[in-house]
Amino acid sequence: MTQPEPAVQMASSDSDNPPRGTSRAALTLGALGVVFGDIGTSPLYALQATLDPRYRLTTSITDLYGIVSLIFWLFVFVVTIKYVFIVMRCDNKGEGGSLALYALIHRQLGEKAPKRWLLTGALFATALFFADAMLTPAISVISAVEGLGVVSSAFKPWIVWIALAILTGLFAIQRRGTENVGRLFGPIMLIYFAVIAAMGGYHIAQHPAVLTALNPLYMVSYFQAHPLFSFLSLGAIVYAITGTEALYADMGHFGRIPITTAWLVICVPALMINYMGQAAMLIQHPEFIDNPFFHMVPPSLTIPLLVIATLATIIASQAVISGAFSVTQQAVQLGFLPRLRILHTSSHAQGQIYVPAINWALAFMVAVLVIGFQASAAMLPAYGLAVVGTMLITTLMQYVVVFRIWHTPRWQGVLGFVTFVAVDSVLLASGLAKLFEGAWFPLLVGLIIFTVLTTWSTGRRLMRASMLEDSLPLAVFIQSVATTVHRVRGTAVFLSASPEALPAALLHNLKHNQVLHERVVLLTVQVEDVPQVNSARRAEFHAEGHGFYRAILHYGFMEDPDIPRDLADACTGTDLAFEPLHTSYFLSRQKLIASCAVPGMALWRERLFAWMLKVSESAMDFFKLPTNRVVELGSQLRI
Repeated sequence: MTQPEPAVQMASSDSDNPPRGTSRAALTLGALGVVFGDIGTSPLYALQATLDPRYRLTTSITDLYGIVSLIFWLFVFVVTIKYVFIVMRCDNKGEGGSLALYALIHRQLGEKAPKRWLLTGALFATALFFADAMLTPAISVISAVEGLGVVSSAFKPWIVWIALAILTGLFAIQRRGTENVGRLFGPIMLIYFAVIAAMGGYHIAQHPAVLTALNPLYMVSYFQAHPLFSFLSLGAIVYAITGTEALYADMGHFGRIPITTAWLVICVPALMINYMGQAAMLIQHPEFIDNPFFHMVPPSLTIPLLVIATLATIIASQAVISGAFSVTQQAVQLGFLPRLRILHTSSHAQGQIYVPAINWALAFMVAVLVIGFQASAAMLPAYGLAVVGTMLITTLMQYVVVFRIWHTPRWQGVLGFVTFVAVDSVLLASGLAKLFEGAWFPLLVGLIIFTVLTTWSTGRRLMRASMLEDSLPLAVFIQSVATTVHRVRGTAVFLSASPEALPAALLHNLKHNQVLHERVVLLTVQVEDVPQVNSARRAEFHAEGHGFYRAILHYGFMEDPDIPRDLADACTGTDLAFEPLHTSYFLSRQKLIASCAVPGMALWRERLFAWMLKVSESAMDFFKLPTNRVVELGSQLRI
């Protein structure tokens, strides 16, 4: 696996500050519309799933109060204390997510950073997040549309098709960008949280004693009443905190303070009021156990509630979709995925992006899940495992930051570390108990994506090593051609994967055309393990003599490279000023030949890497090179 290159000095960036030109109130409302849709819509199915007959729970005070108490303390310990107050402080210059956390640790600790397990954990957490990004839209939307079955059984045959239509529309509007989507969705989610709080408040007023369910002693009584089934039910209770990882992954879109404010001021109060209201209603009306959320309102209000809930579940999908875009860009820039087309959708917020390939790949997988499972109940066993697995890995990684970067005294950190790992492990164990009921899906998807990430990383390392073996030292090459090869006017820029390597395109150009430009620039693009690079440190040049130059452009992993612009800016006022009409760009097209004769990866992984290399080359507009000034030269390579 490749490691990120050493970082250059960065301009300061504070995750607490809103992006320029955007007020904190607007960002808080936007965060409400993008980040909290998933965890915000958990009342639609979490309590109902926990009371599934397989867990042999009832609508008794012991069971209902125990479930509500568990949900509340999961909100306190897992979401608020761990994620909001600790994990979200482990940002890499404002960006969050497993890969950003890995890059932060590697940048701060260098060679002292944990090696194999840290990278493996970061990549597997990333893979599980993509699995969650497939499950969340499917289960969220179909769970709301299933409310039509409460209105009339005649709607049941149409539920799957209505859900597919809604999801298609959701993925179609992603190109508008998270800022515009958040501006559209924020007010809707504000109304949704107000509605579910009002629903819960009404039923709490009918049974005020439910407020005592926040007492943690009810959790003890719950486990004492039926230890085995209480443990198994944790795999369903965890649905209440699905979407928590999106708070961290989406941090680059809105910042830490707006997300924290939206969670503490709006989300937690509304969610807990609704959960307590559902429990209060079921104590008085146990016959509503089939769908307690929609039974909280009288029949005349079911349709309006269904509309609001459906809109909210559409928004729930946005949290993981936006997070998937951010994580994809980080993976591309850190060298774990091939180049993909990444579009920036905001002129002032760097983290707001759209990745068409990921968007439509997710849309396809979501459609497959909806058609394959047909109902939210069938998907629920698979739902929570990906989230809890990612949470556990994040806990292990963030405590590297707590102990080795923040230098927190061990006596202060060990108690929290043991508590969080214990909670995550118990939740994970409960989810694994449903392995053959659907929990296999996120594990299978996670393993596939993990294989893709590691294959690309390892393949790039082997390919670079093979190219270095076949290349000449630059000094030897210059001495041999400086006075013997005809030189023509203009500048030639040859892209090189490594600053030490002689680009294959240079050798092929010399072989076939037998000329060199009067100025030859050997350019390497290096992605650092920080989100943005200070423009003053963007470029470095080294004159090698006889009109040859080494150039290195540095980018952060959240930046969008623009080679012609950045070269022109860096060389303004120097002897190496770039004239667009007299500058040509030469690219090497490597045709990879998979072979068992050369030690490296398994043959099937080499073939996978060869296919991914073609995908990468098809996205060469990643560097924004002018197509009319690009020359592509091919060669064959074995790894």
